[in-house]
Amino acid sequence: MIQITDLNKKFGKLEVLKNVNLNCNKGECIALIGPNGCGKTTLIKSILGMVLPDKGLITFNEKPIKKEYLYREKIGYMPQIGRYPDNMTIGQVIEMIKQIRNTDQELDEDLLKAFELEKMSDKKMRTLSGGTTQKVSATLAFLFNPDVLILDEPTAGLDPLASEILKDKIIREKEKGKLILITSHLLSELDDLITEIIFMQEGNVLFHKNIAELKSETHEHKISKAIAKILKRTRKNEPNH
Repeated sequence: MIQITDLNKKFGKLEVLKNVNLNCNKGECIALIGPNGCGKTTLIKSILGMVLPDKGLITFNEKPIKKEYLYREKIGYMPQIGRYPDNMTIGQVIEMIKQIRNTDQELDEDLLKAFELEKMSDKKMRTLSGGTTQKVSATLAFLFNPDVLILDEPTAGLDPLASEILKDKIIREKEKGKLILITSHLLSELDDLITEIIFMQEGNVLFHKNIAELKSETHEHKISKAIAKILKRTRKNEPNH
C-alpha cells in the first residue's frame, strides 16, 4: 500500500533520513518509534507530501506520490499538536473541514459522538485544553473514513477514558483492513494495538519486525522489554569507535 525506497533527506548538512526502505500494508497497525530527532516526523511528512525528499521514491497503491495530491484524500492525519483558528468554535472547525473536503461519502462520526464533542460545539478553540484539542484532531482524522490513518502521539494529553475510546476505535479500523501508522513514546499504550514495529535511529531504520516475531525472538511479552533487549544486542554488536 505504501512503499518507501531509498529515501534520503538532508536539512542543510544534517542527514535526517538515510536510505530508508519500508513496506506498509493494509490491515497492519504499525508503531513508528525511536528517540527524538531520529527522523520519524520527517518520514511521516514525506508520506504526506509536506516534505520533499532529496532522493528516493514513495508509492501509494503502487503509484508515485511525487507531484500528486489526490492520494492524500485517502489518508487521515492526526498531528501531535493540532493548530486551529482561535476564534472558531469546535462546531465551526468541523463544518469548515467538511466543506473543504466537499464529499458526498458517508462520514464516520463515531469519535464525534464518543467524545461528546457535539455538547461542546460552541466552545472556541482557544479556550480548549490540550486533551480536548486532541479529541478534535482525532475526530477529524477518522471523519472521512480514510484507507490509511497516520496518528502522531495520538494518546498524548488524553485522559484515560478518552485514550481507551481512541484505542478501541483504532482496533476496529485495523480490523476493517486499514493501514494505521502510529508514532508514540508510550509503548505500554500500544501493546494491544500494533502488529508491526519500526524502530528508527539517526535517520536509519534499525529494524522493522512483526510483533509476534519480536516477542518470540526476545522471549518477552511486553513490547518495551522486547525492544530494550534488541537495542542492547545491537549496541553490543556495534564496532567500537
